[in-house]
Amino acid sequence: MELLFMGLASTYEAEHIARMFFPGAKMVSARCAPGHPCVRVRRAGARVMCGVRTQEKCLVKVFHLPAETSPKQEEYEVCSALYTLLKQATGIRPPWGMLTGVRPVRLVHELHRKGLDEAQQRAFFCRRNDVSEEKYKLAVQIAKNQQEVINHNILRSYSLYISIPFCPSRCSYCSFVSTTTEKSGVLVAPYLEKLEEELHHIADMAARLSLRLETVYIGGGTPTAISACQLAHLMETVHREFDMSCVREFTVEAGRPDCTTPEKLAAIHEGGATRISINPQTLSDEVLRAIGRRHTAQDVLDCFAAARAAGHKNINMDLIAGLPLDTPAGFEKSLAGVLALSPENITVHTLTLKRASNLVMQAAPPAYGDVAQMVQHSIDTLPGAGYVPYYLYRQKGTLQNLENTGWAKPGFAGLYNIYIMEEVHTILSAGAGGSTKLVGPAGRIERVFNHKYPLEYLNHFDEVLARKQKIEDLYGKWFDLDPETAG
Repeated sequence: MELLFMGLASTYEAEHIARMFFPGAKMVSARCAPGHPCVRVRRAGARVMCGVRTQEKCLVKVFHLPAETSPKQEEYEVCSALYTLLKQATGIRPPWGMLTGVRPVRLVHELHRKGLDEAQQRAFFCRRNDVSEEKYKLAVQIAKNQQEVINHNILRSYSLYISIPFCPSRCSYCSFVSTTTEKSGVLVAPYLEKLEEELHHIADMAARLSLRLETVYIGGGTPTAISACQLAHLMETVHREFDMSCVREFTVEAGRPDCTTPEKLAAIHEGGATRISINPQTLSDEVLRAIGRRHTAQDVLDCFAAARAAGHKNINMDLIAGLPLDTPAGFEKSLAGVLALSPENITVHTLTLKRASNLVMQAAPPAYGDVAQMVQHSIDTLPGAGYVPYYLYRQKGTLQNLENTGWAKPGFAGLYNIYIMEEVHTILSAGAGGSTKLVGPAGRIERVFNHKYPLEYLNHFDEVLARKQKIEDLYGKWFDLDPETAG
């Protein structure tokens, strides 16, 4: 499918609307190939033409924009007309309707802050944007479940993210900035040395700015790809450098059982972690092999038992709906297996096809099962097992335009996940691929990026530290730095 948009002030949202219905559609600049499937939008003055040509049919919709239409209103009118046309042409109704953003729950919070009542919020989601009633209710429920956590936040609150961009092997669906220890293990020691230096730099800056640390998250990659001694030293560094007196959650991803040993689990527990992730993604050995995992379902069960034995009392487990070779029955079996372990958190992801992943780049993409059925099964099953949804986000390229949802037993919601998705406070990031997100008054957001890859991070480390000056500059511009006003 080709996309041709002409005469529009912006094509960004229209492109994403088209790709909801035709994933992988390519933009062309001049004309669609004769007879080739095509989505075309053209504006000439107040007249807009939207058209779609598939192998089966050709549909066209022409309308006129009201006088003095703003760019934002033009974008909505064009996207609405295009969405309606493509829905008619394909027979597909995306569950999140016209919404293309990754944070629908944040929209609920924003509408509430603007004073919209429940009927007005429902109209915005369901009538204006064609969101299904089920997804709207899910977003509203999650917003309510988050409110207590968000209310605890103050303007100077922040979280700390620490990147360990190494993995024992690369999963076929992954596009994260990570490298295998087999290929780049020689970089681990110098990387950790520089990471410690960056953490010292961040801690000094946070202290000068009178920031209050709420959560710490060590992610990746796979943090347990490094040794138990290295993990212990890293966690000691965090405790030494940062004021931990207000920290409410300390998470370490221990996601891969093929590199998460009892020694590492003990080191993580002794290092003060209050929450860990052990992520099977599936409990089917066949599916695990298909995605490039070098472990079995039994290894996951053994790792979970070892984590409990080490004293971990708050464990998250991830599942992915839509993995290659998986089926609705297979997914149901995996979810039942995870529920039998009774972890405190279960996160249900929908497979996202990312351009940099092996899954997308391979010549013959696999067939995918009924992903919507898998996701719906989790929504139907988890509440009855004592879990409530507490955060949700979407990604572009997600199969069937679905979502990723975190579920938790009461009292075990992952705080960092809420903070980063709802963008209620600053996230200071350390390490390769780290993206610092500065949240200022009235929700203003600025970002500071580290270099992506471990070798690039090492070779340009002085620049990494220099970029961090933007944190102090922006806080100095946004806030009165008197500590008495921090709350």
